[in-house]
Amino acid sequence: MPLAVIETRDMEKIGLGIARCEDVVVSKDGKVWASDQASACAEILPDGSLRRVGKAGGAPNGINMDAQGRIIIANFGVYEGEDGPLQRLDVDTGEIESLASEIDGQTLTACNYPIVAKDGTIYCTHSTWANPWPKALDGRTDGFVFRVTPDGAVEKLADGLKFANGCCLDEDESHLYVCQTAGGNVVRYPVLADGRLGAREDYGPVLGTFPTAQADPDNLPTPADMADWPYTDGNGFDVEGNLWVTLPAANKVVAITPQREVVTIAHDPTGEVLNDPTNVTWGGADMKDVYFGSIGTDYVIKARSPVAGMKLIHQR
Repeated sequence: MPLAVIETRDMEKIGLGIARCEDVVVSKDGKVWASDQASACAEILPDGSLRRVGKAGGAPNGINMDAQGRIIIANFGVYEGEDGPLQRLDVDTGEIESLASEIDGQTLTACNYPIVAKDGTIYCTHSTWANPWPKALDGRTDGFVFRVTPDGAVEKLADGLKFANGCCLDEDESHLYVCQTAGGNVVRYPVLADGRLGAREDYGPVLGTFPTAQADPDNLPTPADMADWPYTDGNGFDVEGNLWVTLPAANKVVAITPQREVVTIAHDPTGEVLNDPTNVTWGGADMKDVYFGSIGTDYVIKARSPVAGMKLIHQR
């Protein structure tokens, strides 16, 4: 099925009032959850209102769900000058559990995005040690990937990344795909038999053109001037093997096809509706409800996807 463009007129704003919603996850029974700095996560109810649960502290960022229906939260604490652990939320009780707070003796400050494998292993990115974090957009290579195994062991698996951001596994879990924000691209690693990662390779091209000078987050150009900026954020697969990638500075979502061609899925040059998209998630009975989180708005975008999303472990 061709990757038709999702027009802004077909996008709906839901969850109004959400605070810094980096990401969305949809449970097997269809409940829509969003990361929420005012709590830990908030359920977006069918009428669009919010039911806030827990208190994570810091800045809940990328989220995912395990097979037991618990939400895994990557906390980007450096956003608030705090620690940034990998956490787990019990959606029934609101209890927050820390799964990883340090690695190799160093306190985690910028956990960004988790993905859960079928054996329960959690892979998570850590963007940078920079504080404040925008310094890391200079291309430094202090981002990394770590895992937490079902027995609770924490291990760094890959480093040298230019602001490690969103990550996902393909359907057979043969590769882990990671967005390098300051690299403007996606890289992937083969997943080895023991769950560790092999040698890195680029997956597709740089997704735009970098500005001639490093961007100042407090003094950005107009949306039109940033329309081709390639800073990558979140990613996820549809059922046809297209890897969707969000480009927040450009207010754009693209897909890298299995042939490594790049197709634009959605673009809002004005940023009036699709503004600063940070992650992509699918749900619904046919897996064609698509959601875009954003740390730049107080709402979540919901639309209909031209292709069904790949079911994640908790949705199978």
